[in-house]
Amino acid sequence: MYSAPPPLPAASFRTRSRWWREVLVLLAVYLMYDGVRVLVAAGHGQALADAHHVLGIEQALRVAHERTVNHAVSAWPILGVTMSYAYATLHYLVTPLVLVWLWKKRPWQYARARTTLVVATLLGLVGFSLFPTAPPRMLPGFVDTLAKYQDWGWWSGDASAPKGLGGLTNEFAAMPSLHVGWAAWCGWQIARNTVRRWLQVIAVAYPVFMVAVVIGTGNHYLADAVAGLVVIVIGAGIADRLDRLRDRTPSAAVPEYPPRPDPAARSLT
Repeated sequence: MYSAPPPLPAASFRTRSRWWREVLVLLAVYLMYDGVRVLVAAGHGQALADAHHVLGIEQALRVAHERTVNHAVSAWPILGVTMSYAYATLHYLVTPLVLVWLWKKRPWQYARARTTLVVATLLGLVGFSLFPTAPPRMLPGFVDTLAKYQDWGWWSGDASAPKGLGGLTNEFAAMPSLHVGWAAWCGWQIARNTVRRWLQVIAVAYPVFMVAVVIGTGNHYLADAVAGLVVIVIGAGIADRLDRLRDRTPSAAVPEYPPRPDPAARSLT
C-alpha cells in the first residue's frame, strides 16, 4: 500500500510557476521541426530511394507486411476512418495532456520525462534531415487511407494537415516514427505512475494501437516504428545521465526541482 508523498518544498511551487519556460522549450522544438521540413521538402527523389531501401531491408528480413495491413484497414470505412482520426489527433492531444498531468501531479518525475521526450524528438529531427524517407502511401501498391477518407474529416490528401495546409507538413518524415515514439513515451509515463490496472492496460495498449494506425494508414513502415522506440530509449538514457550529473553537482541554496521521493513513499493512485 502506497502512502502519501512528502510535502513538496517551496522550490517546487516556484518551478511550477515557470510553466512558460516549458512552453518555450516545446515551441522551440516545433520550430526546429518546421525548419527541418523546409530543408528536406526538396528531396523527393532521395526520399523515395530511401523508402525503397527500407522496404528492401524488411523484405530481406521477411517482415514487410505493411501492404497487407494497409489494404485491410483502408478497405473498411470503420477501420479507415477510425485510424485516420487517430493518426490526425492523438499524436497532438495525448502527449501534451500527459506532460501537463506529470507537471501537476508528479513533479518529481516531470523533469526527466520531459527531457526524454525532447531529446527523442531532436533525434527524430536528425533522422528526418539525414534520412528523408517517403511514407508507404507514396509508393505503388499502397493506399493513402487519410486521402481516401478525407471527406470524413478535416484533413486533406496531404498527410494529416487540415485542408489547405498541406504545405505545412513534412511529407518525408517517416523515419523514425515520432507518432509511435511519443505514444510509447505516453504509455510508459502513465503505466509507471499509476496503480490503476485499467489505466495501465490502456497505457500499454496505446503504443501498440499507434503502431497499427501508422502502418494501416500507409504513413510508416514497421522499421519506422522500431526506430521511434529506439529514439525514446536513447532519450531516456540521456535524460538519466543528465539527471545523475545534476545530482552530483553541488546544490544551490534552493534546488530548481524538488527531491524525488522514495519510490516506497510515493502515492501512485
